[in-house]
Amino acid sequence: MAKEYSRTQRIGDQMQRELSELIRREVKDPRVGLVTITAVDVSRDLGHAKVFITVMGEETPDAVQQSLKALNSAASFLRLHLGRSMQLRSVPQLHFHFDESVSRGAHLSALIERAVAEDRLHQDSKPDTEE
Repeated sequence: MAKEYSRTQRIGDQMQRELSELIRREVKDPRVGLVTITAVDVSRDLGHAKVFITVMGEETPDAVQQSLKALNSAASFLRLHLGRSMQLRSVPQLHFHFDESVSRGAHLSALIERAVAEDRLHQDSKPDTEE
């Protein structure tokens, strides 16, 4: 029977907290804008970690690519600092990826609101024939 909260999940959560502080304090690259870490997925062997980010403010594809490029180039620097702050025998290699779930969720929410508004408009314009 699997544990409710596995070791890899605990490590991923701690890495998420540590990385957000490290990026905010230590990364001085101007290409990295307002970056939010949404999740960290650590492999079972603790060799690799996928770090999912969103970029606040400018969400143009160019700005996202620049932030990803800068973070992936700073991955070894961040890994070194993670090794100092976390009590792990080996720190996973970091791979940064853009998390589209936030923008996709906002888009779906806007579609649902538009459909509800159109539905209300059609119901308001329909004459009452049941009386």
